[in-house]
Amino acid sequence: MLVATRYAKSLLQLANEKGQLEKVYADMQLVESVCEHNRGFINFLNSPIIKTDKKVAVVKEIFSGKVSDVTLGFLAILTLKRRESYMKYIATEFVTQYKQHKNILTAVITSAIGIDSTVKAKVLELVKQTTKGEVELVEKVNKDLIGGFVLTIGDKQVDASVSRKLNDLRKTFSGSTFNN
Repeated sequence: MLVATRYAKSLLQLANEKGQLEKVYADMQLVESVCEHNRGFINFLNSPIIKTDKKVAVVKEIFSGKVSDVTLGFLAILTLKRRESYMKYIATEFVTQYKQHKNILTAVITSAIGIDSTVKAKVLELVKQTTKGEVELVEKVNKDLIGGFVLTIGDKQVDASVSRKLNDLRKTFSGSTFNN
């Protein structure tokens, strides 16, 4: 989304100039989380009935004291320019651009029941050996995998799940003489 990309890039540059890049990154993660988990807030932002000054006041009330002045000012400007409906997308894009700027690669490991800290540390170490830069490991749980794991790094994926192996067996047997 072009609007989100442009606003995120502008905020990244501003935060970098002000020496508050890390703080604004944390702020935008908070904004992204608030938008993602509060449907009422998104409906409020998208409402054409609510006046802009009311939206600015509510946004300031919600985020005041929780985010930096740079972020709060940015959110107010965003709302004044009637771009508040893009807030979640801008926050998400900012996080993405920040990670690119800092050369941070996100690896996602999905398992059926979660992984313990020892396995997580081993996976993180293996991923770090195969990539350049810093690695952030995100853990997800998907009970449909039955067992094993799926590791996704950028556009590459390793699927060592039980459900994948069962699916492969199903395909093998469906084309064989065992179906007669």
